[in-house]
Amino acid sequence: MVRIVKKPAVRRQEIVEAALHLFQTQGYERTAVQDVMGHLGIAKGTIYHYFDSKEALLEAVIERVVDEDVERLHALMTTLSGNALDKIRILIAAGNAATNNQADLLEQLHQPANTGMHTRILAASLNKQAPLFAALIQQGRDEGLFQTEAPLECAEFILAAVQFLTDAGIHAWTKEDLARRRQALPSLIEAVLKAPAGSFQFLFER
Repeated sequence: MVRIVKKPAVRRQEIVEAALHLFQTQGYERTAVQDVMGHLGIAKGTIYHYFDSKEALLEAVIERVVDEDVERLHALMTTLSGNALDKIRILIAAGNAATNNQADLLEQLHQPANTGMHTRILAASLNKQAPLFAALIQQGRDEGLFQTEAPLECAEFILAAVQFLTDAGIHAWTKEDLARRRQALPSLIEAVLKAPAGSFQFLFER
């Protein structure tokens, strides 16, 4: 049998894609490195050449998922016109419009077996999305829409609050919890950014 030799970058991507698939379908805790080996038909040493542990493989999977989403949002930002609030509205809508693959992943992340992976993806997403929103907050400062002196920290604070307090995959929040938070968040965000009243009411309009 002829041994197929792949370029390191190609092989690494192949391993990450296989791990993502298995983490989605089986759950991270129920997936072993041996499962990834079996899925690809490769030797144990091949995986450990690129990743020294299952934890390292998880980090690579998270980086791939988050980078793909952030790159999509960044590309969209370069096409947008209008003031900061116009752009934030469009960016948030785009962030909520998951692709089919992302929708499948989100559904799996809400399973109990994937809670750890879900939390870590949210944290990684926050770190990479915050600079995008900080740039828009700075634009809003320049336009006189926002008065905050800390655009990046405001972006981090707002994203953390929205992601944690409105995500039922993090905790089994009650409908009442979610409803009161959705009602309060627009005015809280306006207070953090020192924005005009009503500026962020669109966030949770149905």
